[in-house]
Amino acid sequence: MATIRVFGPPPEPGRELPVEIADSARARRRGLLGRSGITGVLLLTPARCVHTVGMRFAVDVAYLDREWRVLSVRTMRPGRIGLPRPRARHVIEAAAGSLTEWGVRRGARIAVHGTG
Repeated sequence: MATIRVFGPPPEPGRELPVEIADSARARRRGLLGRSGITGVLLLTPARCVHTVGMRFAVDVAYLDREWRVLSVRTMRPGRIGLPRPRARHVIEAAAGSLTEWGVRRGARIAVHGTG
């Protein structure tokens, strides 16, 4: 199983979370549609923006750059369309409120493990 580890500013230790990876066009299009929730996070790669049209629940969205640093974190209610982030290369999604609880905030670094 793949996981991500969140590294915040010192002295905060990394936290490991289960991750689903959407790295094909089909998987990215499907995303979290049709689900009533998620445990852990969904990583969309490559991705610069997301939408919540047709979703059943609000999500936290973190935009990541090429170095896997968090550029910004937003909460999106269902039925919204997010603006593209010019420097974003990856996006992670989780249930609303989860990213804050896990320490995912601007400047944090994300590492993905066990992808292959």
